[in-house]
Amino acid sequence: MSSLGVDYDIVVPDVDEESVQSHSPAELAQGRALLKARAAAELVPGAIAIGADTLVVCDGEVLGKPRDAADAKRLLEKLSGRTHVVITGVAVCEAGGECLVDRAETEVRFRPLTREEIERYVATGEPMDKAGAYGIQGKGALLVEHIVGDYFNVVGLPLVLLASMLRRFGVTLL
Repeated sequence: MSSLGVDYDIVVPDVDEESVQSHSPAELAQGRALLKARAAAELVPGAIAIGADTLVVCDGEVLGKPRDAADAKRLLEKLSGRTHVVITGVAVCEAGGECLVDRAETEVRFRPLTREEIERYVATGEPMDKAGAYGIQGKGALLVEHIVGDYFNVVGLPLVLLASMLRRFGVTLL
């Protein structure tokens, strides 16, 4: 957000992400983002609220945050040497007013990983709070062979998409 030149406060609304039902990972990410943005907009009257939700999808399976180290290892083994898609749903809402919802999708290919590399990476603790059990902005960058799409989407907030949405609300950027 600072990169966009926008003043902001972080508000964490109390929402149940699991209440969002959908037929596709893209709809799920967008639905969760909208749920968060609407709830945040109600907490800060007069503000524009942003909600985002990032999913990692491999072979149609949504890979969430790992439950524990063993689960992190399982997720990383699944991604090893393969291409997956990172989908971030983004919603921008005014309290009691208009909402915009969109998404960004980025293909990410992991290089083949050894069991020892996976174990060392999991031991850093970095994968434990991240969808798909990796963070491209940290040590997880060493796992990625290449990406097609928006790097910031993989980090968790597609800035170009968000900037476009904010401009539609009259927000001046930079």
